[in-house]
Amino acid sequence: MKRTEVLNGVRMLKFRDVFGRWEKGRLSESEAAELLGVTERTFRRWRRRYGEEGESGLADRRLGKPSPKRVPEAEAERIGQLYRERYQDFTAKHFHEHAVAKHGLNWSYTWTKTYLQNRGYLKRAPRRGAHRRKRLRKPLVGMMLHQDGSRHCWIPSFESALDLIITLDDATGEIYSGFLVEEEGTFSTFQGLADVFAKYGLPLSLYTDRGSHYFHTPKAGEKVVPRALTQVGRALAQLGIEHIAAYSPQARGRCERIFRTLQDRLPKELALAGIVDGEKANQFIAGGFLARLQRSVRSCGCGTRQRFRPGCAHAMARRALCPGGPYCRER
Repeated sequence: MKRTEVLNGVRMLKFRDVFGRWEKGRLSESEAAELLGVTERTFRRWRRRYGEEGESGLADRRLGKPSPKRVPEAEAERIGQLYRERYQDFTAKHFHEHAVAKHGLNWSYTWTKTYLQNRGYLKRAPRRGAHRRKRLRKPLVGMMLHQDGSRHCWIPSFESALDLIITLDDATGEIYSGFLVEEEGTFSTFQGLADVFAKYGLPLSLYTDRGSHYFHTPKAGEKVVPRALTQVGRALAQLGIEHIAAYSPQARGRCERIFRTLQDRLPKELALAGIVDGEKANQFIAGGFLARLQRSVRSCGCGTRQRFRPGCAHAMARRALCPGGPYCRER
């Protein structure tokens, strides 16, 4: 039995009970209407229909009729064909964004996902289990940045994998910098930080993993040595930026989640655009891909308040983010 039929049966039982009490004079018309959750006018109309047609007169007359808002069959078939022919491996949300922007789709994401799943084009996601307690986001932009790299076959035509380096804000999840390099290291770290510092200013802290270009860890898996600074540590100390080390993948959850999204979307976007080399891929990433991604995955905003330190930050950062000195620990 369908849920609508069950609910209609429950409504009928409740009406018969209230109607019987009203007939015996135990309830006034206004009290009966209040118990049923309707107006007095609706209660009078139900009484008349019940007297003339019995229980069938109270049945929801929308049942069994197609919704006037239903998507036309030809339009639904067009969307299904578009997904099969051009966006076969895309997730429902990724496909919906492209269909709205490029193919005139006017229907909701929920309808799109449900239609693709019902037709067997997409598998339903398994139910998630209990998750560890999430750390609250920082209240203001610029209080904490995250930086991390992910090695993956970002460009499908490449024989070897590349590292994607991203720098994002903890408060909103906005990615301030993203680019591909052959291997993550000190220079890629400085490049990402320089991009952010030049545009926004200096943050209060930076949260990273314990890679050898970030921290000195005498023994794998143990704590870092705060006083044994790497080139990155030296630069951050000069700029007054607190450097925080993560001790588990779960602690880097902000970056881990966005990398899952990027590993699904970016290779497909590059293949769709016909991009086959790293330089053009970086231009594509900076030229609009990140901005489009932010609109779909960005967290709630924090208004206009921020904690970046502007002023002479750019000049200070240029001097500090210069590899050299006695602390160099290149990978």
